[in-house]
Amino acid sequence: MAATPRHAGLLALGVLAALLGLAPLALPNDYYLNVLILCCLNALAVMGLNLLMGYAGQVSLGHAAFFGLGAYVTAVVTATFGLPVAVGILAGVSASALVAWFLAQPTLKLRGHYLAMATLGFGIIVSIVFNEAVGITGGPSGFVGIPRLSLPGCAPTSDRSFYFLAAGVLWLGALMAGLIMDSRTGRALRAIHASEHAAQAMGIDIARHKRFVFVLSAVYAGLAGTLYAHHLTFVAPSSFGFNFSVQLLTMVVLGGMASTWGALAGAFFLTSLPEFLRVFEEMDILIYGGLLVMCMMFMPGGLAGLARKLACGLLGARRV
Repeated sequence: MAATPRHAGLLALGVLAALLGLAPLALPNDYYLNVLILCCLNALAVMGLNLLMGYAGQVSLGHAAFFGLGAYVTAVVTATFGLPVAVGILAGVSASALVAWFLAQPTLKLRGHYLAMATLGFGIIVSIVFNEAVGITGGPSGFVGIPRLSLPGCAPTSDRSFYFLAAGVLWLGALMAGLIMDSRTGRALRAIHASEHAAQAMGIDIARHKRFVFVLSAVYAGLAGTLYAHHLTFVAPSSFGFNFSVQLLTMVVLGGMASTWGALAGAFFLTSLPEFLRVFEEMDILIYGGLLVMCMMFMPGGLAGLARKLACGLLGARRV
């Protein structure tokens, strides 16, 4: 009996859980474990951006701002006001969601390049605030003294335990993304991506669904930002600028649009790639750029598209 999409999704979640659980065993030291933690946090933000871009067709060039908002709000709440970390994380995610909701009102009426420019402007404004509000954010020097993660019944005492927490949050994020995209809301988002006029003719509330996915993507990024802040215990504006927004977008495109698993693969690949290129010293940036160009030329469907082609080739070979 052929596997249904739901069975395939459950199998993919099982494979993801196994890979995340076994990954630390292949690492030689804690430095690479920290890289793996960063991969998980970036993948969480990219997964949310993929819901917005890949499924709903809405472009965002300022998503690093939501990542930074989550990080800075939890930093201020926990380090400045001394409130529990759980409150800080809730405040950081809520702040990202609230700002996204207000931003969605005017910007999601725009399309294409105009929407991209609007979100780019938002990201630049937030970056300026992070730099200029020295009394709150610490300015260009950054915010120090953020407490380590400590939640009720869960207080990671090592990088390994923090990794498993981050991996667990990423797995839950993948589960939620899959459930949403298999639901009526997910079908509505796909319809909006295909044709807004046709979707509206079918009775879909375009504005409500766009606003929902925009806020949801900001929640993913804000949650990743809060975990990032409590892992490093230090945040700086330079980490959440335009370059990071472009990096997140590139991860979505390289992984494969409208593919949760492609988004994860793109995030892990591009986050870890600079570590492998360090041996080339001054040439690493050139090689990094060249690899991206080659990937886009020979894998227009991204890593997910390449995986589908390989799977189809293997199935075809077996049938023959």
